[in-house]
Amino acid sequence: MLELATLGLLQKEPLHGYRLKQQLELFISGCISVNYGAIYPLLKRLEQQRLLTLSVSEGETGGKRKIYAITEKGRARFQEKMLEHPKESWVNLRSRFMIKFVFFSHLPKQQRRKLIEKRLATCRQRLEEQQAEPKPEDYYFATAWDRYLNVIEDEINWLLIQLDQES
Repeated sequence: MLELATLGLLQKEPLHGYRLKQQLELFISGCISVNYGAIYPLLKRLEQQRLLTLSVSEGETGGKRKIYAITEKGRARFQEKMLEHPKESWVNLRSRFMIKFVFFSHLPKQQRRKLIEKRLATCRQRLEEQQAEPKPEDYYFATAWDRYLNVIEDEINWLLIQLDQES
């Protein structure tokens, strides 16, 4: 997911590592954990795969800054990552969808609709499965359970609004 988010942010403009981390934290920290220990090795790997280019510029304080820019190969990889549907846990699927949603402007309407419809079907199935389970007897467990079901229902309603926006 970090690769998808990194390539997505670099679609807009080249960034240095620190600014990239700031942008990741600002837009997607609710979906994934962002730390330097993950970002810099990822940037190096993406550069080695020729998905990014690296240039060095003068920093504001006089030091050198490594600036990363996405390549055409990187743009193709981003499109591939946007359209893939890996088998993941419910939590990771939700996070992956929200990261993709942040970058929907880089997809044609038909692809956006397909992704929303896929997520909507997944949420409906999850809600149906969870509603089929017996409600817990413990007050706190039951309250948390109800909240969980409400969150899924809220996401379904939000997805329906987004789907309508794509019409």
